[in-house]
Amino acid sequence: MLKDLLPDDWKHALGAALASPSFQALEAFVEAERRSGTIFPSEEDLFSAFRLTPYAQVRVLLLGQDPYHGPGQAHGLAFSVKPGVPAPPSLVNIFKELEADVQVPRPKNGSLIPWAEQGVLLLNAVLTVRQAQANSHAGHGWEDFTDAVIRAVSAKPEPVVFLLWGKYAQKKKKLIDAKRHVVIEGAHPSPLSAHNGFFGSRPFSAVNQALESKGRPQVDWHLSK
Repeated sequence: MLKDLLPDDWKHALGAALASPSFQALEAFVEAERRSGTIFPSEEDLFSAFRLTPYAQVRVLLLGQDPYHGPGQAHGLAFSVKPGVPAPPSLVNIFKELEADVQVPRPKNGSLIPWAEQGVLLLNAVLTVRQAQANSHAGHGWEDFTDAVIRAVSAKPEPVVFLLWGKYAQKKKKLIDAKRHVVIEGAHPSPLSAHNGFFGSRPFSAVNQALESKGRPQVDWHLSK
């Protein structure tokens, strides 16, 4: 069962969503998909974001859309790849802006685990995908689950910074209590849109300024050297 893979703190925060007919149908769908083909990420990595970023520690939520669909790429963290896997184009652009914004040199690998361990929830809206078929698991229930995640984070008593890149992510703004939290919107880092507002948007310094304004610790954006 998918829910058995979630850490206990997130199970508690998402109890109603996990008990819903939508999630039960999603579990059956993903199980059938894994029997019939290659699905990314692996079951072991499916909920990496939740394991690395406990509910109580979330201070930033960065929303992606769909896992990478190439072999060895997706490992349960939005935009991230495991060490040794070449950085996909969107991640390359993230690293370019990271260096321009906060002078963090491009890391030697594409793993964003150091961010997750600091309370940056790297959440995709859809958490699984068929190999070589982008968005193939969209519309099968993951969106209901991750909407519940966004609502649960919005329900936290302490302020959180939500970073929404691109129109898809920005549609989720309605799930967030913007009176208590900070919502930062910007262009998506994909090659199709990065030159239309992502480059030069300085999202990393904006997140830290927002955290500071709310009396919360800033994120150290440095990655592997």
